[in-house]
Amino acid sequence: MPADLAVIGLGHGGLPLVQAAVAAGIDTVGYDTDPRSCAELRAGRTPVEGSLTASEIRRMLSGGFRPTTSAAELGRVRTAVICSPTPLGPDRTVDLTALGDAARALAARLRPHTTVVLESAVPPGTTENFLRPLLEEGSGLTAGRDFHLACSPSRLDPGNRTHTYASTPKVIGGLTSACTESAAAFYGRLTDKVVRARGPREAEMTKVLETNFRHVNIALVNEMAVACHDLGVDLWDVIRCAETKPFGFQPFRPGPGVGGHGVPVDPGCLPYSSRTPGHPLRMVSLAQEINDRMPSYVIRRCATLLNEHGKSVRGARVLLLGVTYKPDSADQEAAPAREIATRLMDMGAQIGYHDPHVLDWRVRELPVPRADSLYEAAAAADLTVLLQQHRTYDLQGLAVKAQLLLDTRGATPAGAAHRL
Repeated sequence: MPADLAVIGLGHGGLPLVQAAVAAGIDTVGYDTDPRSCAELRAGRTPVEGSLTASEIRRMLSGGFRPTTSAAELGRVRTAVICSPTPLGPDRTVDLTALGDAARALAARLRPHTTVVLESAVPPGTTENFLRPLLEEGSGLTAGRDFHLACSPSRLDPGNRTHTYASTPKVIGGLTSACTESAAAFYGRLTDKVVRARGPREAEMTKVLETNFRHVNIALVNEMAVACHDLGVDLWDVIRCAETKPFGFQPFRPGPGVGGHGVPVDPGCLPYSSRTPGHPLRMVSLAQEINDRMPSYVIRRCATLLNEHGKSVRGARVLLLGVTYKPDSADQEAAPAREIATRLMDMGAQIGYHDPHVLDWRVRELPVPRADSLYEAAAAADLTVLLQQHRTYDLQGLAVKAQLLLDTRGATPAGAAHRL
């Protein structure tokens, strides 16, 4: 059965797009090469931790959403949006393997007049220099003439109830003006505002700028946190005062590390073509270095606090609270909790955890004991470390019960805990 839309890649980017499309009455098919993920979706369960709920998936299915592993479905749609994962590899460059597989699967079935949009986070030039050749070679069609091609980077904030899919403007950059307008007509059905970029590279670079803006500013405030602690200055009070300035300042807050899917796109150097020698982003590289050091800094603070109370890290019972990368979410992508737990275990600590959104947590493939009673676990632990401030945590009550509490988020009342 033909559909209006095919979403390729049913992960953190693809599923919210499907949800928005189905809500707008768009007949949608979702393509993924993972049979387990599609089976979970067809059964009304979410295969992606921290994304949509089971009830949301069931509503999408009842609205006509069809998850499939059959690439034949891709040849019967008007619009195809690629949301394939593009993780950073060991060398911190973007791995385009999944994107390439998606492009080849689509190209073999691409029909004239189809609109193809790339939403995956990619370095500038990927739409034109990587995706376009694969689509053209596999289909025999020409982008901008036989089919429309555009980039519209994902702008998702999972769990954010204020900035929804519909209320978040979509940036679109097409290969031609006609490509831009075709993609804009599609997204105009899903969002309140469409922003037209000059082209795909400008759209791609928008994502790079947005992501690294966050990364650099978090690094700045993380570095301030270390300096303020050494100087005996209350950084949290400094931020409270600074954010009263009505211009020229945006508050960011420190933490134990940076997690999530919006990691910097190749922080060391933007990709180059035959015409340019490459462009190192020195500010971003430094930010990466600072943020990568935060888990180690948390460990040092843990060791210092234990020592000040006559205890050693070796043999200490340490309770970690909140192991996800953001509050009130089950998503653990790149969360610093795992590195912190690993380092504490290497130092001989006995690790436990509590997280209302994570029922099973493993470090080095070994299960970490989960606390059933938060207050009892905090009272029994030599040190409790708040890594994520989930809404369900009564931090004032926790501060009373815990023997020793390190708050890496500045979420506890002033004077109730040791802050980062």
